[in-house]
Amino acid sequence: MYRTKTCGELRLTNAGEQVTLAGWVQRVRKMGGMTFVELRDRYGITQLVFDEKQSPDLFAKAEELGREYVVQAMGSVRERYSKNPKIPTGDIEIVVSDLNILNTSETPPFTIEDHTDGGDDLRMKYRYLDLRRNCVRKNLELRHKVCIEVRKWLDSKGFLEIETPVLINSTPEGARDFVVPSRMNPGQFYALPQSPQLFKQLLMVAGMDRYFQIVKCFRDEDLRADRQPEFTQIDCEMSFVEQDDVISLFEEMIKHLFDATIGYNDFPAHLQRMTWQDAMKYYGSDKPDLRFGMTFVELDHELKGTGSFGVFNDANYIGGICAKGCAGYSRKQQNELVDFVKTPQIGAQGITFIKIAEDGTPKSSIEKFYSPEVLDKVKVVMGAEPGDLILIMCGNDAMKTRKQLCELRLEMGQRLGLRDKNKFALLWVVDFPMFEWSEEEQRLMAMHHPFTSPKPEDIALLDTHPEQVRANAYDMVCNGVEIGGGSVRIHDSVLQQKIFKILGLTPETVEKRFKYLVRAFKYGAPPHAGLAYGLDRLVSILAGLDSIRDCIAFPKNNSGRDQMVDAPTVLEPEQLQELNLKVVLPEKK
Repeated sequence: MYRTKTCGELRLTNAGEQVTLAGWVQRVRKMGGMTFVELRDRYGITQLVFDEKQSPDLFAKAEELGREYVVQAMGSVRERYSKNPKIPTGDIEIVVSDLNILNTSETPPFTIEDHTDGGDDLRMKYRYLDLRRNCVRKNLELRHKVCIEVRKWLDSKGFLEIETPVLINSTPEGARDFVVPSRMNPGQFYALPQSPQLFKQLLMVAGMDRYFQIVKCFRDEDLRADRQPEFTQIDCEMSFVEQDDVISLFEEMIKHLFDATIGYNDFPAHLQRMTWQDAMKYYGSDKPDLRFGMTFVELDHELKGTGSFGVFNDANYIGGICAKGCAGYSRKQQNELVDFVKTPQIGAQGITFIKIAEDGTPKSSIEKFYSPEVLDKVKVVMGAEPGDLILIMCGNDAMKTRKQLCELRLEMGQRLGLRDKNKFALLWVVDFPMFEWSEEEQRLMAMHHPFTSPKPEDIALLDTHPEQVRANAYDMVCNGVEIGGGSVRIHDSVLQQKIFKILGLTPETVEKRFKYLVRAFKYGAPPHAGLAYGLDRLVSILAGLDSIRDCIAFPKNNSGRDQMVDAPTVLEPEQLQELNLKVVLPEKK
């Protein structure tokens, strides 16, 4: 037996016991005739003691140990003289009577500690070492706990876990597919699923009634902190339900997950629901962060045409936010904010500031263009008080300017410490537009996917004003991050064909891409709806992470590369020939 106890379970109550531990050497400290070794495994750290006077041979063996050596130690548990209150095993230590070095180790390229000296690239290259760090391992343990709770909870509600195929046909509506060449079918390709959408709808046609799957999905898209080329969804579908049924059920599930995994239950009885229109109007985002206020106030009526400031008079949208207690911002702090919104990622022209003095007087560089009465009216409309700072942005494209103002709002929330990672604001965003215009395609595109049902009261608009139709769709947002989303699906063949037509899909295209779904709908498709949570995003929020990478065992970097195994890579000519493929690289400019 390699061990009788783990390195995280011994306490004072175990004093006097003979135990065997196994693990990795975290640190070796030499103090005269004594050597202290911190032994680490997944469960914790226990201190080993080697006394030169009591056992010279063992002491000499301990002198050979280095960081990350794998060892087995036998000995007796005793109370520790110099206790360590920072670890659960800090009251005891092991007086070693026998030591086996199971494996040696080279010096690690970075320290295996919570606060490491390794940068992101180095840690991703040696990810198996990074996973030994306590803080990273805890994220994977939390992920495991979430998955277990999801399965238990959904099982209790009558859901069946059913696997769907990974090699499917390409459906180029949305993000780009990853494709897989077929050796047995030369010139033909599988695609990796962006989601199990069509298959879970087919399962509803098949009468499975309630389905779920914790499933890998793949999208060939540009990456950021909350995106990976391969990601995991908690995917669900239900029959004979409407939007309220889905929202109520999965609102209950998400509250259970927060409580069961991190002990957080400070949520209202019913989560807030906000229309997409209001989310964009007041927050400039369809995933608003409601941990703090600072909602947008439109100032067109107050500032356009009421003075001689041409920038505002020429703008199609003027909006502002009020930062409480920030009137004391220095010129340097204001310039930092201006530089922030002018970055290429945001692309704004600038910010107009109005400080509210202690006597209530608005002070601004634009006061020469406006009467005191106009600026007083702005102060009242903004709800500003003495000591507050009003920040205003404007532009010709209202939607674009709102998104820029959204970035400024989030930056101010961060600077003021209002985006507390230990606080969670959940809400549903509903009533999304059914379609959005694509400049690239020069046609209407489905904002979610072509199988989302329009709101019943808007169906008549499909024939006259499809751009005004709202979708029977819903997203769950937490702290400004979309963690899940879904919709009521179309189950009527005639309505589905009408949606395909609006999207510019010819009968031939529909037949080629979706013939199996269209065929299935001829055999009695029940009303059905569902949603999917992003497991990676959900765990990262529960763990308080800024990126989803640290809750994924082996993630890709921002270029989509696995730095550990060095993938993707070039195939051998023989493999390409067997797959009937020829690689043509773009010419270098």
